[in-house]
Amino acid sequence: MIVPSRRYLALWLPRLPTDRLARRSPALDDAPRVVVTLVKSALRLCAMNDAASALGLKAGQSLADARAMHPAIEVEQDDPQADLAFLEAVADWCDRYTPLVGLDAPDGLLLDITGCAHLFGGEKEMMRDIVVRLARQGFKTRTGVASTVGCAWAVARCGERRLVGGQDTRDALLPLPLSALRIDSDTVDALAQVGLKRIADVAARPRASLAARFGQHFLRRLDQAFGHEEEPIRPRLPLPSCVVERRFPDPIALQSDVLATIAQLAHELGFVLERHGEGARRLLVTLFRADGKVHRIAAGTSEPLRDPERIRRLFVERLNAIGDECDPGFGYDVIRLSALASERLDPTQSGFGGADHETEFAHLVDRLSARFGAERLTRPVPRDTHIPELATAAVPAQRLRGAYAAASVRQDSLAPVRPLRLFERPEPVEAVAEVPDGPPVRFRWRRVLHEVAVSEGPERIAMEWWRDGEGRALTRDYFRIESRDGLRVWLYREGLYGRETPQPRWFLHGLFA
Repeated sequence: MIVPSRRYLALWLPRLPTDRLARRSPALDDAPRVVVTLVKSALRLCAMNDAASALGLKAGQSLADARAMHPAIEVEQDDPQADLAFLEAVADWCDRYTPLVGLDAPDGLLLDITGCAHLFGGEKEMMRDIVVRLARQGFKTRTGVASTVGCAWAVARCGERRLVGGQDTRDALLPLPLSALRIDSDTVDALAQVGLKRIADVAARPRASLAARFGQHFLRRLDQAFGHEEEPIRPRLPLPSCVVERRFPDPIALQSDVLATIAQLAHELGFVLERHGEGARRLLVTLFRADGKVHRIAAGTSEPLRDPERIRRLFVERLNAIGDECDPGFGYDVIRLSALASERLDPTQSGFGGADHETEFAHLVDRLSARFGAERLTRPVPRDTHIPELATAAVPAQRLRGAYAAASVRQDSLAPVRPLRLFERPEPVEAVAEVPDGPPVRFRWRRVLHEVAVSEGPERIAMEWWRDGEGRALTRDYFRIESRDGLRVWLYREGLYGRETPQPRWFLHGLFA
């Protein structure tokens, strides 16, 4: 067997439901408390705190029996959704150790700590740090580290030896009960009925007979635990391309200190990106509070970026926009800056003989997007259609790249003039024309009658048949109209007189400057 090169840490929170309730009601932390769930029309215990366990209560016991033994116990209904949200909050906190954190619901986490343990003084010190910090927050935990996910999971829950070397995987697993293989209780009971209770009892037995009687899933779990089959974890968050961070012995809480730290980290991140010839397109600042809460602040860029000052100014805008939602509490003890997405950025000479307007415009777009939201700052983009209301689309400005993003869309001199303001929905008007197919001589819009001084047109636009499956869309004849009061509008007549409709209707679609 090839010794796996990766290292995994399994974190188990055996009292997760009651720990969550204790944080909500600290005054009742020492009182015996149980959590019940409905099983076949009966309430049964599914979790309990240490005080209730010391009274001899067991998971699976009926609530009636538990209350008969101890009438004063506190009883709470189970809430799987709240437990999952609480577990995700703990996973957020564990991101300080490694970006590869996966959920092991309902009460565990899996961390890929390959190449990370030396930052905390080794695997043993890393395990101790996790247990001590979580204990301060009111969590009871158990941890295990091994070269396979299955072995780390097994020793965290069932083993006395919590730190298993790559060569010791088999020796650590053999004495453990079969329930440590992450198989269901029915399979464990079936194995126990034939005298197989520990992993050592099945490790050397013929695989064909085990598979025939207990299923392929049992053998797969066995292979995963021993490292014969690879089992990667599923990280909750995407893996960033570059990460830099700063840890503080004493937490910081002032926004000025946070921004100064982001500026320092931006310098470090810029050096890393420059070595790779890349620039960041999406950045993430993660603020780890001392009490375990985590704030994540993301900012996008319209062009690849590695300028530290511009990165800092982006997060100035983001922090100002977020305001009190990013409460520092007792301060941040870890601040991390990550490049979630990056693209190639070749060195360019700018500012020689004049200002770099494209770069300045891109930075303006980034700052406005950071302040108001990327989806709120849009630019019109031409579309391949001649239908006026469909001819442009509002696209987030950060998605437009390079000179096209900074350039204005100019009117083609050979195309008919379009109004500066186009209504989202054309407004109906009452119009009178000298002849059915001619321009209007007067029209009433919003209860005001306007006499036509000058008209130009028509510009005929036929609807696209592939957009109108039932063939109900009518041809439009557009006219550019100027009234005697100086109002310049864009009117159209809907429907060809005598061919498509006996009574065409008139609409006002836009206003000229």
